[in-house]
Amino acid sequence: MKVRSLMVVSAVLFIIAFGLVSCQKKAVIQPDPGQQQQQQKDLTQQKDQEKVTEKQLDGKVDSVNVMDKGAQYAESKESMFSDILFDYDKYDVHEKYKQTLQSVSTWMSKNTAARLSLEGHCDERGTNEYNLALGDRRAKAVKDYLVSLGVASGRIDVISFGEEKPVCREQTEDCWSKNRRAHFTVLVKVGK
Repeated sequence: MKVRSLMVVSAVLFIIAFGLVSCQKKAVIQPDPGQQQQQQKDLTQQKDQEKVTEKQLDGKVDSVNVMDKGAQYAESKESMFSDILFDYDKYDVHEKYKQTLQSVSTWMSKNTAARLSLEGHCDERGTNEYNLALGDRRAKAVKDYLVSLGVASGRIDVISFGEEKPVCREQTEDCWSKNRRAHFTVLVKVGK
C-alpha cells in the first residue's frame, strides 16, 4: 500500500515538474524604453552619490551608514565617548557613567547635525537570543537617559549585537566586563 502511494505521488511530481499538465500562458510584457532609460539614470545617480559619500571628511568618516529623511550620514571611525559598562545580566546605568552621558548630551546639543548610533553588547555567556535582547535593553537604557537629558529621541539609533562583537576574547571576568557595554558611534552629516 505504501509503495503504491509513493508511486502515485512520484508520478504526480514528475508530471508537474516536466510541465505535462496544461497551464495558461503568461503574457509577456515588454518594458517601456523610456522607463528603462529613467531606471538607468537613477542607477547612475545612485552610484555617483555613493562615491561622494565614501570620501573621508577630516579623516574621521568611513562610509555612509544611516539615511534619515533624505539626509546622509557617515559613521566616525573612532568613538569620541567612552563605553558605558554594565554588571552581569543587568542593564541599568551606573551612577559613575552619568557624567559621561551628560558630556554626550552637551556635545549633541552643540552639534545639531550629528546623530548617535548606540550599540548594545554582552559577554559570551547566555544564548544568542537572550544576549541580543539584553544588548537591546542596555542600548535603550542609555538612550532613555540621554533623552531625559534633552537629546531628541529621533537623533539616536539603537542596535544590539549581543555577544557578536567582543572587544576582549579571554574567558575571564575582567574580559567579560569589558564586553558588557553600550558603545557610541557618532554619525556626521555628509555635505553635498
